[in-house]
Amino acid sequence: MMKRPEFRTAALGLIWLAASQLSVTAHAVGVADAAGNAQAGAGKVAMCIGCHGIEGYRAAFPEVYRVPMIGGQNAKYIEIALHDYKKGNRKYATMRAIATSLSDQDIADIAAYYAAQAPSSRNNPDK
Repeated sequence: MMKRPEFRTAALGLIWLAASQLSVTAHAVGVADAAGNAQAGAGKVAMCIGCHGIEGYRAAFPEVYRVPMIGGQNAKYIEIALHDYKKGNRKYATMRAIATSLSDQDIADIAAYYAAQAPSSRNNPDK
């Protein structure tokens, strides 16, 4: 009995489609965006302020690096950056150590806190 190549190609295509759909669904379920809470974030930024709250601060380890002020920065940008440090896609040992200690909710809260800062904010570390 001869197997028809069209059937085999169609079957492989359906298997690939099903597998890719499962992968997308699993990713969407596993990495749901956490809603950030700026008020909760205020209690989680103590470790950030030590570097990001000092105007003109430069870190000297492992190399001289100008630490950016992040008050008023876009929340999504901060979230992406922290997730990239956590995954190791961004390379800075101190930030990686901090980011790996944060949950997705912590990251969302911290991002919301810094995004809510404005020059007139009372506790804005970017004044």
